[in-house]
Amino acid sequence: MRHIILASAVSLGLAAPALAQDKPAPDSAAAPATYDAPIINAKGETIGKIALRDGANTLVMRVTIQPGGLPPGWHGIHFHAVGSCADTDKFQESKAHVNHDNAKHGLLNPDGPDEGDLPNVYAQADGSVNAEVSSETPLTGEGGLKDNDGSALIIHANEDDHTTQPIGNAGARIACAVIK
Repeated sequence: MRHIILASAVSLGLAAPALAQDKPAPDSAAAPATYDAPIINAKGETIGKIALRDGANTLVMRVTIQPGGLPPGWHGIHFHAVGSCADTDKFQESKAHVNHDNAKHGLLNPDGPDEGDLPNVYAQADGSVNAEVSSETPLTGEGGLKDNDGSALIIHANEDDHTTQPIGNAGARIACAVIK
């Protein structure tokens, strides 16, 4: 009988860690806001897409552009204040950068950056881009990109030097994605 009790105690002792593990709590937090949008060029052709994920403190954006989509090299990218890419020849309907705090342009500017400033992306020799960047500018909520008039991601012809006003010498607007 002692052996049966001892064997039962050992069996329960071995099983106890598995039985004591907490069950995963149901996910009470809502899934992060996500948003995908096509990127178009000056001819109105889709050349890629953006995929945005809004976290508690950071927005993460993936930029994917197909081969032939951009000229090879570095390109400035910015969030602009109005969600319109309708004027494909210049993408001016997207207005200036998102900038609720009236900060100066430039990730390296001591009086900046503004909320539209983002790191440059690099187009490979074939014109493709696969990049992931982050921003403190939220997708939703107060000051979010998806406000009443939306926002736009603008891709410029040249790289952003992150200091020169107003757009870091990034040049012409050559691609656009609407965020609404």
